[in-house]
Amino acid sequence: MNATLDDLAWRGLIAHSTDRDALAAHLDEGPVKFYVGFDPTAQSVHTGNLVQLLLARRLQQAGHRPFMLVGGATGLIGDPKEAGERVMNSVDVVHGWVDKIRAQVERFVSFEGDNAATMVNNYDWTSQMSVLDFLRDVGKHFPVNRMLARDVVARRLESGISYTEFSYVLLQSMDYRELNRRHGVTLQTGGSDQWGNLTAGVELIRRSDQGKVHAMATPLLTKADGTKFGKTESGTVWLDENLTSVYAFHQFFLNAEDAKVIDYLKVFSFRSREEIETLEQATIDAPYKREAQRALADDVTDLVHGRAEREAAAAAAQALFGRGELQELSAHTLDGVVREVKGAEVDGDVTIVDALVAAGLVDSKGAARRAVAEGGAYLNNEKVTDPELLLTGELLLHGRYAILRRGRKTVGAVVRG
Repeated sequence: MNATLDDLAWRGLIAHSTDRDALAAHLDEGPVKFYVGFDPTAQSVHTGNLVQLLLARRLQQAGHRPFMLVGGATGLIGDPKEAGERVMNSVDVVHGWVDKIRAQVERFVSFEGDNAATMVNNYDWTSQMSVLDFLRDVGKHFPVNRMLARDVVARRLESGISYTEFSYVLLQSMDYRELNRRHGVTLQTGGSDQWGNLTAGVELIRRSDQGKVHAMATPLLTKADGTKFGKTESGTVWLDENLTSVYAFHQFFLNAEDAKVIDYLKVFSFRSREEIETLEQATIDAPYKREAQRALADDVTDLVHGRAEREAAAAAAQALFGRGELQELSAHTLDGVVREVKGAEVDGDVTIVDALVAAGLVDSKGAARRAVAEGGAYLNNEKVTDPELLLTGELLLHGRYAILRRGRKTVGAVVRG
């Protein structure tokens, strides 16, 4: 097997592929031009998309050339969901999201050297095509019975699916053909939920151009209980720090389950096989040390947000529970912490009792007074003894933030409006 495919297989990154031997031979022949697409159906990509971004990085490091597609056209339609029609966002909104996602995607591949990456937008060619040309040149190559047999379409037939979403597969297939014609792209990657779309593109190129191209899909990552990876009680884990703070991002990976952390390391880290196997043994021998989780959280956060932001997030986690200095944290880092602990906004000076209630650490003022009297209330890691203490500006971090704690582990915050 090709060395790159061998590594990807070991990392658990190949769920499906077209003829594996033919793909291995193709990769061995020399630099391959490949593409992966991202639809702007939100203002940011998320941890599920990160699998594809890092796969593109791995393939580029192996000498192949990435084409990173942001779907200004397909984002206006949206791939069919398991349940219900997607909301149709306006052209202006989608094109604004294109710019944001493009800026995120660009950080993961290099645009220099012999195999420099290229950014493309399918709106550039789709918007120029008439309906008649689309139906004659693309639609005639798609048997309706095969389109109806697609899993997501079959599940939606009873509840209903619009022709718009039904036709999405034609648009994505046309993208592959267009990139093949324009740039010689011969490999498309994506998640396993995209496998039907990937193979449809391969088939379109075979039918219309008599060309031979390849496709490869990664598995969908799950947690130990089978639920979707990257989903939390508060929602999706985004790569945009305005939607998911760096602190919350780092904590998400730090809290990876023992049963899954090595799988995640293989996918999200660029550590060698030997390093990961050492961490795997450490997880077996001393799981309480959580060495693999720390390596995972640090590696991924460094890739997405940079080492400085990761170190600030790690320092914040230590400081929150009295093992570091809160006063040394920047306002930017504290903003992320306050969002994660669902800090409450207050107007003007409030007492410590009112702050504890506002932060949700106690149910009533009476309970807050008892916490203070029993020595279990903390303001910015300092024990509070006076229930009438007023949280004036000089007591707040950066004049705005109060990190509150009840006991050793229950943390909240208030921020001055």
